[in-house]
Amino acid sequence: METGSPLGEYLRARREVLTPEAVGLPSAGHRRVRGLRREEAALLAGISADRYLRLEQGRDRNPSDQVLDGLARALQLDTDATAHLHRIAHAATGRRRADPGPEYVSPSLEYLVSSWTDQAAIVHGRLMNVLASNALAVALSPIYTVGSNGLRSAFLDPSMREFNRDWEAMTERTVAGLRAMVGSELDDQELAQLVGELSLRSERFRQLWARQESRPKGSGVALIRHPEVGTLDLHYEKFAIDGTGGQVLVVFHAEPGTPSEAGLKRLARIAAGDEEEEAPLPAPVRIESRRRAT
Repeated sequence: METGSPLGEYLRARREVLTPEAVGLPSAGHRRVRGLRREEAALLAGISADRYLRLEQGRDRNPSDQVLDGLARALQLDTDATAHLHRIAHAATGRRRADPGPEYVSPSLEYLVSSWTDQAAIVHGRLMNVLASNALAVALSPIYTVGSNGLRSAFLDPSMREFNRDWEAMTERTVAGLRAMVGSELDDQELAQLVGELSLRSERFRQLWARQESRPKGSGVALIRHPEVGTLDLHYEKFAIDGTGGQVLVVFHAEPGTPSEAGLKRLARIAAGDEEEEAPLPAPVRIESRRRAT
């Protein structure tokens, strides 16, 4: 049931993924509800059951930080998820977010990204649209071509299950990262259209979005299976670009001295058109046999 309140929907989603055993409560056998009951969540948070019900139904929209911290402990939220809880609880209501308009990458940043030849680099916007990329990134995967959307690629492109050796973990990180990126601005029209499209076309996305997990995507390792250079374990670093409304620079690199570094260097040569082709076999020499006249 939709509550009409981002805070209420978040509380319900996080409550439903917990079990009594996970929070130290005795199991009462067969349960008609998923996860914790509201009364159990209220008990763990140190508030009345009626107060919790009003919060989850969206009738109490101004909880104190103390109440929010109690809810975070009850629902076993980590630091990032607790910060997200506070953001959506304190978000302004009654005002729609202004249309941010088209996203552009500054010419200097675009030049910087394109000048890198040994690292794959892209810039994506607040909804993971690729705004800039270099030749090595495109050689790594077509999903890094300018104009592509990382979310659509992850969930709607069947080849991604083969390309990403940890596809299920990658999709979890992607959706949680989107939640963290948009924060409490869930009335963004473009976001609503994207979420609606993916929810209709991907059961996996629909399930992950319903979890309401929020976790910023920082550094990590991309586990890739490339059709030309084979298996790659590429470290990635993410850098928020100030003053851009959510643009992020992502750089992929390999650990020195590893097969992944060798593979990435070979891919860079391919991207630059410098990959040496195998030398053709020499043409067979025709030998004429002449018998000596006797």
